Amino acid sequence: MNRLVLMAGVCAAALTAGAALAQTAPAQISDDKVKIAVLNDMAGVYADPTGMGSVEAVRMAVEEMGGKVAGKPVEVIFADHQNKPDVGASLANKWIDTEQVDVIVDVPTSSVALAVQEITRQKNRVFLISGGGAAQLTGPACSPTTAHWTYDTYALAQGMGTAGPKMLGDSWYFLTVDYAFGHALERDVSEVLKANGAKVAGAVRHPLNTADFSSFLLQAQSSQAKVIALANAGGDTVNSIKQAQEFGLTQGGQTLASMLMFPTDIHSLGLQAAQGLVLTDGWNPDRDEESRAFVKAYMARTGRMPSMIQAGSYSAVRHYLKAIAAAGTDEAKAVMAKMRETPVNDAFTKGGTLRIDGRMVHDMYLMQVKTPAESKGPWDYYKVLTTIPGEQAYRPLDKGGCPLAK
Repeated sequence: MNRLVLMAGVCAAALTAGAALAQTAPAQISDDKVKIAVLNDMAGVYADPTGMGSVEAVRMAVEEMGGKVAGKPVEVIFADHQNKPDVGASLANKWIDTEQVDVIVDVPTSSVALAVQEITRQKNRVFLISGGGAAQLTGPACSPTTAHWTYDTYALAQGMGTAGPKMLGDSWYFLTVDYAFGHALERDVSEVLKANGAKVAGAVRHPLNTADFSSFLLQAQSSQAKVIALANAGGDTVNSIKQAQEFGLTQGGQTLASMLMFPTDIHSLGLQAAQGLVLTDGWNPDRDEESRAFVKAYMARTGRMPSMIQAGSYSAVRHYLKAIAAAGTDEAKAVMAKMRETPVNDAFTKGGTLRIDGRMVHDMYLMQVKTPAESKGPWDYYKVLTTIPGEQAYRPLDKGGCPLAK
């Protein structure tokens, strides 16, 4: 009997010790690897500022970590969402359910980003948004596993809406891409313009990736507004600027203002056509030696200047991998907690902070496209007019309607 009691005591002690060991043992990496999926536009209107360029930027972040984190390999896969929410959602579900993807990155086209965010929320996966811009991603639709990294429509509005009336004119008309991003950008910029004394004369909306802007530009021209605000991006911005010049809008005294523009857009237009354009950007590639070194390394791989979206994808993944190393696990909420604890200091930004609503707060820049005489060489396109501190650029945490902020 005493022997049985003794054996029971030993077993109980062993179980207690085992439980204690389980509690103190480092967490594991699921499936013994970290799998990163880049989801964006590979062939359409946003392919230049995102596309394979974002994949290369993510690969650079992985290589900086030695291709491993917490002793486990890191794998990068990618796909084209074709700017369609149903395609993006289908890919996200497949990746998570059958391919054990841990994090989805980039996702331009806000309607796609909103669909993917709901999936990553439900399935407890990290979502690092660099390409999607709608501010509602960190507003009512916010998620505890999302980091909205590079820019949003609110920040773009703060830059252009505050300085625009003084620099460009006091009456504005919007040429807006007809989906969530364009609607949010038009709304946010309009509110700031009005608060700064400008009049919004109206707006016309065009389909995503349209080839013919003639009817929309004629409406903008007939508005007689001093400024035609382009609430679109990528190929739509390039085509609308080219066709606006063909229709004589700028020659007639109206000014074009791009709400969102990328170095590849300037490259497509040429400095002669793009000079003087004012825009808001989330990244200054000439900020310091670290940013310039990233640009040099990126251009050696791709032959072109990275957009803020591509630089943001690099930064977000780099910060994510460092958080996994610190947490010892790739479990989404644990990683997000580490990401919020740690300031973001890299080639993209200095002193960036990730809030509970998912917004990564960092400086924004009001830029102007250089004249051909000012440019020092290929891809030297921007000069900084002013730096907008992150606390001023981004919507206050208590004003966005994110349930997590409560």
